[in-house]
Amino acid sequence: MAPTALGSRGFTLVELMIVVAIIGILAAIATPKFASLMRQTQEGATKGNMAALRSALNIYYGDMEGSYPTAMQALTVNGKYISQLPISNPANYHPAWNGETDVATGGGINDAGGWAYDNNGNDTNYGAVWVNCQHTDTKGSIWTAY
Repeated sequence: MAPTALGSRGFTLVELMIVVAIIGILAAIATPKFASLMRQTQEGATKGNMAALRSALNIYYGDMEGSYPTAMQALTVNGKYISQLPISNPANYHPAWNGETDVATGGGINDAGGWAYDNNGNDTNYGAVWVNCQHTDTKGSIWTAY
């Protein structure tokens, strides 16, 4: 067997440094994109949860012949309308939470996270539910606009 030349096996240090630099550049580009996709996913889930909550409220309204519950927790009794209140997670502003703030009892939309619910039968927004956040989503819309 003939001996091989000293530099003919493996990679040189320069080649390895170039590969590491390329991987670093790709990671620097991918990380912000991934964070943006995570935020959009959380926002989409919150909007979907709000739609499910509104649907359960409308079914309750129909069953109760024109009245909404005094508190959204009534939707979860025996799991008839919804098994548990869904999570509100307006990404980067509030922690994920399924709590409720009653707009009619003075809580208002107070930017506390969770859900804001209008249970005042004399109010024009009676039965409405919003994300209790006054920040904007990735499209620039204020959460209470949905």
